Amino acid sequence: MENTTLHATEATILFAGDSGDGIQLAGDQFTNTTALHGNDLSTFPNFPAEIRAPQGTLAGVSGFQIKFGSTEIYTPGDHCDMLVVMNAAALKANLKQLKAGGIIIANTEGFDPKNLRLAKYPDGVNPIEDGSLDAFRLFKIDVTKMTKATLDGSGLGTKEIDRTKNMFVLGFIYWIYNRSLETTIKFIEQKFGKRPEIVDANVKTLKAGYHYGETSETFMQRVEVKAAQIAPGNYRNINGNPATAYGLIAAAQKSGLPLFLGSYPITPASDILHELSRHKNFGVRTFQAEDEIAAITSAIGAAFGGSLAITTSSGPGIALKTEAIGLAIMLELPLVIINVQRGGPSTGLPTKTEQADLLQAVYGRNGEAPLPVIAAQSPGDCFYAVYEACRIAIEHSTPVFFLSDGYLANGAEPWQYPVSADLKPIKAVFAEALPEGEKFLPYKRDEKLARKWAVPGVKGLEHRIGGLEKEHETGNISYDPDNHEFMVKLRAEKVERIADYIPDQQIDQGPSKGKLLVIGWGSTYGAIKTAVKAALEAGHSVAHAHIRYMNPFPKNLGELMKQYDYVLVPEMNNGQLVRMLRDKYLVPAEGFNKIKGIPFTSTELLEKIKTLA
Repeated sequence: MENTTLHATEATILFAGDSGDGIQLAGDQFTNTTALHGNDLSTFPNFPAEIRAPQGTLAGVSGFQIKFGSTEIYTPGDHCDMLVVMNAAALKANLKQLKAGGIIIANTEGFDPKNLRLAKYPDGVNPIEDGSLDAFRLFKIDVTKMTKATLDGSGLGTKEIDRTKNMFVLGFIYWIYNRSLETTIKFIEQKFGKRPEIVDANVKTLKAGYHYGETSETFMQRVEVKAAQIAPGNYRNINGNPATAYGLIAAAQKSGLPLFLGSYPITPASDILHELSRHKNFGVRTFQAEDEIAAITSAIGAAFGGSLAITTSSGPGIALKTEAIGLAIMLELPLVIINVQRGGPSTGLPTKTEQADLLQAVYGRNGEAPLPVIAAQSPGDCFYAVYEACRIAIEHSTPVFFLSDGYLANGAEPWQYPVSADLKPIKAVFAEALPEGEKFLPYKRDEKLARKWAVPGVKGLEHRIGGLEKEHETGNISYDPDNHEFMVKLRAEKVERIADYIPDQQIDQGPSKGKLLVIGWGSTYGAIKTAVKAALEAGHSVAHAHIRYMNPFPKNLGELMKQYDYVLVPEMNNGQLVRMLRDKYLVPAEGFNKIKGIPFTSTELLEKIKTLA
């Protein structure tokens, strides 16, 4: 019987299994191969919250969702067309994500009595045998048995053979979607090059999965998703954390400054440290400190010494860095503070995403201590947003917060390599040596209210630093009440004046005036864009604006909001940006909040938009 081919403009797959099943590796490999195929795509890796959750339990389920297509893709998909599950817990945790009539590919060995019990199915209930999945297209494959048969006589132990199960599944999915095995084979050869027996086992199992698709009589349909029509150029598949690292390197090169990162590892920010540590050839210095406070104070020292200084963390670590951030504000030194947000409070949801640190970034310090805040909207945009954070820090002599989150950090999309000439120049203004007898004023300011960068070792630029209040221009310690009020307002005005040097807020899509404006920030971009696009196509009067500059806001933002009858602000928190907008502009903005550790779907946003527009 001949195989049939379904032609589709887009498809969504969710891989799910135990945290030891290699789900993330399989997802990453399918993503890279799909990107090279020329599809646009978006991914959502979903990690277990516990490092070693008990095998086979719901808490131990690892998931990786990818949406890809021949059209522009902005989200990893609200629901999947195909659900690939390695055990009963993976099915139970993710079945609600599958579209009606969707495909389930189930590893039958993962539905034995032990796995069913661990997944908390009632005694005697087996969903792949009892007809409860008749609304879907169920394909049962004994992946474990076929993997063992493939590697019979390989000399590998049972555990090593079991670790290749993900390659069998991946090979089968490659066959369904007509993908080449070449990229994954090269990856296997590079990753396990020192162990040829492991290379051979994984490649054999990958090919066995592919050939199973060719010879199987139970799964006859293949799916063809053609390449997307995108702007010509050099592309790569990129996650948010590597994009952030590359943006930092680009800013250092463009400004001519050495790059220093002082960091302490924390999920989900650690990969920025890992990536930067690989690029010493660009003059990058990375320091893994003993704690968060040492990390940021080392970065402040590097900033004082004339480096582009960075510190990275997530919400709990930022809380520990707070006093030192205040010191950097008092010193008025360039410093980029990166917060890759995750669910909180306290340890919260370490592997889940959230946008709940906005108010922490804007207000979370003792005293009156404003600083600029920049937020990225997609994995690839992390490059440009953190580059802009570096530019503002250097040119306005101030610490800057850069906000990403777990969804952006681990998610992926095709990214076109930027051209250096297209990046904004970054110019550091250093104080120069003074003639003998001339007094240096370290806090004398330019038209931006920025002070010049006085690097130690330059003759005549000796000055006092520290956390005590500065006297205007001289920088001497001052307890004068009038001077303190003056300096507090001056530092605040310096941050506000940055609005003169950033672009006006633009409408992403929709009319320039109308009934409803949906305002978002950060990683809600893709879901909002998709929902607003659908609402516009359905005839609703709605527009979308996405804010990058969270503090100060673009100068035209208030007038822009007044062009609409209603303002809706979707956020993955309990309503933070909406509070800031109401406070500053006195607009009756309405919040739409989700605090579940997972992103918005475009469907739930579209339903909300319909109630207002």
